[in-house]
Amino acid sequence: MCPSNTKATKLATEGASSKAKMSVRGAMAENRPDAESQSYFTLVTTLMGFIVIEILGRMRDFSARVTGVSRYYDEIVGASDDPNMAPIIFGKDNFYQRRLYHRIQDCWNRPISSKPGARIDVIKRTTKDGGKTYQMQPGETKNCLNLGSYNYLGFADDWNSTCGTKVRKGLDKYGVSTCSAAVDAGSTAVHKELEAYVAKFLGKEDAVVFNMGYGTNTSALEALGGKGTLILSDALNHTSIVNGCRAAYAKVKPFKHNDEKDLEEKLISAISEGRPSKDGSFTPWTKIIVVVEGIYSMEGEVCRLREIVDVAKKYKAYMYVDEAHSIGALGKTGRGVCEHTGVNHDEIDVLMGTFSKSFGGMGGYIAASKEVIDYVRSTSPGCLYTCSLSPTVATQILTAFHIITGDDGTDLGKRKLERIKSNSNYFRTELRRMGLTVLGDKDSPVIPMMLYNGPKIAAFSRECYDRGIAAVVVGYPAVPVYGGRVRFCISAGHEPADLKDAIKKIKDICKILNLRYQRSMFG
Repeated sequence: MCPSNTKATKLATEGASSKAKMSVRGAMAENRPDAESQSYFTLVTTLMGFIVIEILGRMRDFSARVTGVSRYYDEIVGASDDPNMAPIIFGKDNFYQRRLYHRIQDCWNRPISSKPGARIDVIKRTTKDGGKTYQMQPGETKNCLNLGSYNYLGFADDWNSTCGTKVRKGLDKYGVSTCSAAVDAGSTAVHKELEAYVAKFLGKEDAVVFNMGYGTNTSALEALGGKGTLILSDALNHTSIVNGCRAAYAKVKPFKHNDEKDLEEKLISAISEGRPSKDGSFTPWTKIIVVVEGIYSMEGEVCRLREIVDVAKKYKAYMYVDEAHSIGALGKTGRGVCEHTGVNHDEIDVLMGTFSKSFGGMGGYIAASKEVIDYVRSTSPGCLYTCSLSPTVATQILTAFHIITGDDGTDLGKRKLERIKSNSNYFRTELRRMGLTVLGDKDSPVIPMMLYNGPKIAAFSRECYDRGIAAVVVGYPAVPVYGGRVRFCISAGHEPADLKDAIKKIKDICKILNLRYQRSMFG
């Protein structure tokens, strides 16, 4: 849906004159640091660290080529097991894996031998080749406080008493897999019940579920896009959205993160200029879709949805909202960012969400009008070409929904929602009190803390592990080179005493590593 040229000009003029009247950023953004707010000292030392690694790594590669001595020799020269075959990976392709990732890969891919609850058992590993490979030590584990899993409402902790009985019955009835795509023989009664419940929960006409959260975005956006479509995507949207937009054969333009003013400028320009045409004539876009997230997973920030929706609707653009981290975690009743920001679900054309965070399952959903859902079901690769969501997992999700809404006859869901908010706000407040650079907004269970320097990413992870804390650290390319951070994920399953103990330990670590950037440029 796109206005005509005349109407576009009128809207553009009105928009330009009304920029000064746009509402100011809300209280949630006041005095909040972001990933760009480091000192020049931190920025320069962070970049210098990567430059040194690059130079030394190139020198070692050159030495290996000349002398033939290196544990990475085959990877550097691109040797293949079959002399008649070209190497599938060349030395230049895996440079950073060899010279950077292998030095710190003990901080990732740590296997566990327990449920992903508030506490987990991490399997110990050893290396005999300087970090190139790791071997698990069977039976040797370390019990840690879990600050990394998406167990927002704590269903991994009380699963046996809350969801276990119904899920086991579902497993007995339907088995583990449907062994078929949804359009073939992969839709069961529990799938249909879940889709109807999602639609009702969000106030939409219909919904469709997918077997993977990442695939929900990639396949749904691919179906909804097409030639002549313009997608205006938040600059910090998740990779699944980026790849979905690429697959949609649509024109994609990013707008500044969470910035409704830049969005309006992009809309004015797009509507006024139209889409490119060979003869230079004005050709309007067939439709414009604005894509945002409810909670941005690497920033912990809540979308400024009210302001963005107002701009999008003013210029007749569609709204697509990814609620992967917000559904079930935000809002008084867990209905996500719309409820949290006071936006009616009717104002959002397409709602997307995942079941792997607040529901203790996996997969995702698209909720919209019946017309849109019917179209997605018949054109989306996620519905046509891949096995449908496990019916056992669907039973888990449906049971979690009943608890969240109180349809199970208890107030457990209400208490979980209150607990996730109080735990998240306590943890964020205490981190900021230490003088740390903490991103994100109130009530968000995603709490990133900036580390910046590459070596501090690994050091922080190891120090946490040594003290019995399992935390997820994030570096390039998931974030910018200078944007290294730890991302804490808080759960309703966390006990206040555990969080208090974690804060004490993190405080000690931050003193050792000089991470209190809000107090001093040197940390």
